[in-house]
Amino acid sequence: TVFFDLETTGLSSCDIVQLAAVSGSHTLNLFMVPRCRIDPGASRVTGFKVRRQRLFLHRRPVLTNSLKEALVSFITFLGMFGRPILVGHNIDCLVLARVLDEFGLKAVFQARVAGFLDSLPLARQLLKDSGLQSFKQENLVKTVLGVSYAAHNALADVQALQELYWALRPTAGHIQQHTFSLDSLNTATVKPVRLPGQSNLCENFQKAV
Repeated sequence: TVFFDLETTGLSSCDIVQLAAVSGSHTLNLFMVPRCRIDPGASRVTGFKVRRQRLFLHRRPVLTNSLKEALVSFITFLGMFGRPILVGHNIDCLVLARVLDEFGLKAVFQARVAGFLDSLPLARQLLKDSGLQSFKQENLVKTVLGVSYAAHNALADVQALQELYWALRPTAGHIQQHTFSLDSLNTATVKPVRLPGQSNLCENFQKAV
């Protein structure tokens, strides 16, 4: 099982700024200069800003890759684990599927994974009698694990997601029920990024919680 998390240019799907993945002690953490502006609200939450085509995190410059380079590195990372199930929380699966399709990497990606699993509906099923009002990952981690963490940093998010997932103790039946293929995702709900000179650089897709 491999867990992944994305930070994007908005509370919705615009463009990816950070991609992190973890499986056990193996980690991947990549940054990208986005192709559209970072929403000011998102910048306040995540600490990401772009100045003169350089990406800064909490005012410190970070090394970046192109989005395609990051996706290829991610696919290579997945190849270490023998077609794992890829676990993400909420809309991240849709965002990833859209950019894989955009760069023509869908087929090679599908050959590296057994499927996607969205931890949001899984948590809703396993905690249906808990009385929880919010199934945001940060709230789930605090409720289930009893800890707080540096949310809105993809590496911290994905490490927390891995701990949360195993603490939920999903059965093989739960995993099978919530696993789906890349082809089953409706990526049309996630608007692509338009290059400079095109209108509506980022179109919002409201995250369901």
